[in-house]
Amino acid sequence: MPLTVEIVTAEKIVQVEDDVEVLIVPGSEGQLAILPSHAPLMTTLNVGELVFRSKDDETNFAVAGGFLEIRDNHVIVLANAAEPGDDIDVTRAEEARVRAEERLRNAQDESTSQIDLVRARAAMQRALLRLRVAEKRRRRPGAPRPGG
Repeated sequence: MPLTVEIVTAEKIVQVEDDVEVLIVPGSEGQLAILPSHAPLMTTLNVGELVFRSKDDETNFAVAGGFLEIRDNHVIVLANAAEPGDDIDVTRAEEARVRAEERLRNAQDESTSQIDLVRARAAMQRALLRLRVAEKRRRRPGAPRPGG
């Protein structure tokens, strides 16, 4: 029996998938691979890539932390933010990376608070994740190509 996976944010249900054979998530202690009949589990998630695979497809998401619960082949991902690889605007993600890079450069100044430095690092991490997930999608066979 395959997994049912729900990805939910505070704003909406991002994705519901009924025939997942493998779910890979960025757990707080490292990457987790979840298969059908997994033991019940509740854990926190880090910023990272979430992947689910079915027989004929693989779907990637950029996830910005949250929680995961597994019970009876039903997985609920309560994400702070989740964005499907297909929906990532590469231009916007690249602009965010450049802004974060600039903030990190400016954060070297002694007047910058530790909070601003942590925020700049988190922004860079999210931007790089979004770019990585979008690039994976573009490389897959049959994926739409830019300008095509």
